[in-house]
Amino acid sequence: MAETVDLANFKVPLGAQEILLQQIDHAEGGMSLMRIRIREGKRFTIFDIDPGTARQWAQAMQAWADGQGNGSHE
Repeated sequence: MAETVDLANFKVPLGAQEILLQQIDHAEGGMSLMRIRIREGKRFTIFDIDPGTARQWAQAMQAWADGQGNGSHE
């Protein structure tokens, strides 16, 4: 059985999607994965990604956000 730890939970201001980031550790000693759960109404989209993919995704998102100036929607 896998152990799940919540890392972050937030709501997107435009569209009201809920995003939950979790760490998934498998009891069998497998690698840790990051689970990204996006809830949109009754529909869920779930990604389980490895650390390398998470790093690439984070870098691409950071580069995009840095290019947007001060248009923060927090």
